[in-house]
Amino acid sequence: MAEYRSALRIAIAACIVALATPVVAADLQVALDERKEANAASVASQKRVDGISDETEAMLVDYRSTLKQLDSLNLYNGQMRELIAAQEEELASLQDQVDRVELVARAVTPLMAKMIASLEAFVALDIPFLDEERSRRITDLKDLMTRADVSNAEKYRRLMEAYQIENEYGRTIEAYRATIDTTGQERTVDFLRVGRVGLVYVTLDGQEAGAWDQQAREWVRLDGRYISGIKQGLRVARKQAAPELIRIPVVAATEVGGTQ
Repeated sequence: MAEYRSALRIAIAACIVALATPVVAADLQVALDERKEANAASVASQKRVDGISDETEAMLVDYRSTLKQLDSLNLYNGQMRELIAAQEEELASLQDQVDRVELVARAVTPLMAKMIASLEAFVALDIPFLDEERSRRITDLKDLMTRADVSNAEKYRRLMEAYQIENEYGRTIEAYRATIDTTGQERTVDFLRVGRVGLVYVTLDGQEAGAWDQQAREWVRLDGRYISGIKQGLRVARKQAAPELIRIPVVAATEVGGTQ
């Protein structure tokens, strides 16, 4: 009897399991589907999280890079402020120099005009050598003073150059050919200048010689004995002969009281 009851229970349980299996399977499938959807949603969420994380990391990198650039710009701006301040000081100094230069220019211009006038008077009173060249130099200086495109520094340089040339004349010997009028007719002669103490000439045919008398401000004819000395002086001046003593007439300067 006991065995019969046990078998009956097993049979009933089997019937219950057989009747319940379709329901459990359906619920299980639903659960699996829900789980699958949850997993897919989780994967999508993780992808979004990863994307946001990557964007955040990129933004952080950009932020740090921007901070570095900002530091560099702040440092650069600081250097530029110092540079601008230095340039402003330099500009103020240059402006002050320009103002002083303008003051000096206003004083230098009349000074240069006086120097040209003095040079012109000196040439007019000097022995009459290279008249055209020296007069042209003075005329060029006068024209230069009126030009606005030439700086005062260049004008002054040219003026001092003219003074230097005139100064050199007093320490050199020179031979040149030019025309002279002593008899009412122009003739071409060879001139010999010895510093500023002597200016003589000899005609091209070597038959006549003369000298400038600075006291009388006129040409005087020389005795024939000076012709050979003048010719030798011409050769020395032209570097055709070695330097040597030459015999030419020199008018002595007049001392106070009229003694020569």
